[in-house]
Formats: sequence, structure tokens, C-alpha cells
Amino acid sequence: MINFFENIGNWIYTYFTGMSDAEFISMILISCSAIFFIVIERILPYNKNQKILREGFFDDLALYTIAQSYVLGIIIFTYFINTIDSSTGLSRLQLFRNIPIWIQLIFFLITHDLYIYWMHRLQHNNKYLWRIHEAHHSPKKVDWLSGSRSHAIEILINQTIEFLPIVLLGSPPEVVAYKGVISAVWGMYIHSNLDMHTGKLQKIFNGPEMHRWHHSTGKGRNRNFSTKLAIWDWIFGTAYFPESKPDEYGLKTFFPKNYFMQTLFAFRLFKKSQNTIQSEIET
Repeated sequence: MINFFENIGNWIYTYFTGMSDAEFISMILISCSAIFFIVIERILPYNKNQKILREGFFDDLALYTIAQSYVLGIIIFTYFINTIDSSTGLSRLQLFRNIPIWIQLIFFLITHDLYIYWMHRLQHNNKYLWRIHEAHHSPKKVDWLSGSRSHAIEILINQTIEFLPIVLLGSPPEVVAYKGVISAVWGMYIHSNLDMHTGKLQKIFNGPEMHRWHHSTGKGRNRNFSTKLAIWDWIFGTAYFPESKPDEYGLKTFFPKNYFMQTLFAFRLFKKSQNTIQSEIET
């Protein structure tokens, strides 16, 4: 038993001491943001009396946010991105070497966000892609943590596409770390149970006031695909922003309650007609 705790302690020490300054700062910022949203949701709740420890909380925190993110991060960077980079050698050209980091961040934020808009929209209109996206819509209570519930395959696809260009264009490691922080914190923000009113800014920047409609079981489910920049929904005609609030969230169809069954559920056979499947996606 003593050796077990010593090994755990050594792993934690190695993990933290092996971090770069940017990675360490990123971890602190994400952790502090999580605490902030937990507190602010108590003060300005969108849906009142919503519990912190709601159904699925521990799976979302321990398995999706921590365990899955850690394992997939290793796979994405060590195997996918490193293999592609080694075979192409593009990063050696250091194409973005002399571009200020803040300009790189803006560039990658905008380009990746446009990709996510169209990928997200396709996931709601393609029965195969919907299978790896429906886990994200399964929480019946939407809060700062629920957005982390995403199928492993969806994460593998989207985060590879998110970080691969940064590596291939020769950006410094800080860009990867800071981009990761922005994505994580913004994901907490748009899913938070926060009664936020941003007025005309909602035409540009996405927030919980629009995105919570996307997680409803009503008409907004197949609208509001934007992540960080709501402008994509307004430009491409998919914005849905009524004055009322959603009545309920989640899926109308059956979905398993634990992480492992949720992961396997995406590979179930298609037994229904295409019209029925499409109806499930739209509702």
C-alpha cells in the first residue's frame, strides 16, 4: 500500500515538473476558471435550483474531462500529429516563426472556429457523425462541466484538426497551450448555467444565452452551431435567439448513463429508417 502511494506521488511529481511554463500556467487558468464558473452559477443562475452534483457529474469530471482528455492528448500529439509532421517536415520550415504570438492566436481561433461551425452543422445532419456527437447533447442539465462530455472519436477528429496546423506551421509551443486554454474556458462559458446578457455582442461572440438553446429538446436543437464566434450563425442563417428560455435539455431518445456505455453506444446498429433517424437528430 505504501509503495502504491509512493508511485502515485512520483507520477504526480514527474507530471508537474515535466510541464513547460506555458502548460503549467494553462492548467492553473483552466482550474481557476472552473472554480469561477461554479461560484458564479450559484450567484447568477440561468436555471435556478440546478444542483452542482447533477446526474453524470462525476463521469463528466473524472472520465471525460480528466482521464479521456489525458489519454487522447497523448494519442493526438504523440501519434497523429507527430506522425504527420515527421512525414511532411512542414514544421521545420517555421513558416510562422516571425509572426507575433497574439496574431497567431487570433488567426487560429478564427480559422478553427469556422471549421467547427461547419463540422458541427454536418454532425447534426449526418447520421454517422451524429452518432459521435449525441453524447454531447445527452446531459439533461447544462452547466460549465457538461460541455466536456464528447465522444472520444469526436475529440480525436476535432482536436487533431485544431492543433495540427499550429504544429505544421512552426508556431511555438506556447500557441498550442494558450489556444487550448481559450478553447477550454470558452467551452465552460457557453455551457455554463449563467444568466448572461451581452446585448449586441451576441451577434459576434457566442455565449450561454444562445448556446443553451442548442442543447434544448426544442427548435433550437438544430440551430446555433457556433462555438466562440456567433457571427457564423448570423451569417449563414442558423441563429435562433428567442426571448424565452428552453423548457428542457438533453435527448428525447434513450441514452446510457455511464461513460463506457455512452462510448460504445455510438457503434450500435442502425435499425430504423433514415427518416426516423433524421427526425431524432432534428428533435
